[in-house]
Amino acid sequence: MILADTGYWVALFDRDDHHHARAVEVSRGLHEQLAVTWPVLTETVYFLGARYGSAAVQRFLELGERGGYQLHPLDEHDLPRLRALIKKYADLPMDLAAASLVLLAERTGEGRIFSTDQRDFRTYRFKQHKPFRNLLLG
Repeated sequence: MILADTGYWVALFDRDDHHHARAVEVSRGLHEQLAVTWPVLTETVYFLGARYGSAAVQRFLELGERGGYQLHPLDEHDLPRLRALIKKYADLPMDLAAASLVLLAERTGEGRIFSTDQRDFRTYRFKQHKPFRNLLLG
């Protein structure tokens, strides 16, 4: 399983994004399940819809229906940890989507990620000390 952040999805769908070619390249060679959370899904749908309209949103959701990513749930028991992460990284600042991916990394022990957010995911740690490994940007 590899975590997938919003920036990766937007780059994959946006041919004008300077990370598009790399996003397509890593997607073609992918042999593992991609993992997202509801906040990442929501943020991705928002950006795709605002920039490219309903057709792009439908393509992204259809990709999930076909197994292109696995949606991991969050519930009210996760709120204290999400709040603590957002507080800890307030100087960046951390948004809910990023916090949810850090939480998922803590839950699964998986720190490999596709993200265009190089600065923040170099700073974030999961399980208190483990760094993320950004497979999109290296």
